[in-house]
Amino acid sequence: MKVKIADIRVNKRVRRELEDLNALAESLKKYGQIEPIVITTGGKLVAGQRRLEAAKKLGWTEIESHIVDVDDAADLLELEIEENLQRKPFDEADLLAGYNRLDRLRNPSFFMRIIIAIKKFFAKIFGRKK
Repeated sequence: MKVKIADIRVNKRVRRELEDLNALAESLKKYGQIEPIVITTGGKLVAGQRRLEAAKKLGWTEIESHIVDVDDAADLLELEIEENLQRKPFDEADLLAGYNRLDRLRNPSFFMRIIIAIKKFFAKIFGRKK
């Protein structure tokens, strides 16, 4: 659900430094918001401060939010910690493999381009989608 950014209250957070938000802002600009922030029914930020600040930097007035019905301070802190702990970044090998695969998809070899063209040709003849 979209929520007005001006209505979101940011209280004391576990993460003290947000680091550079430029890359995140560029990602939001290019791909849109992939994951919603988390707020309480009362509008307190639970998780997603970096996304929220990057959205502000882009001049957004609304942001996609997941709303939780939690008011207990300990439960809110536990949610904030859990949301940040459970993210696991790619290791170097997985990231390299992903970028290599992306490169092959974006820049197919000569033979792959021929196969793709043949598939499109037959799909067009037989009225099927790619």
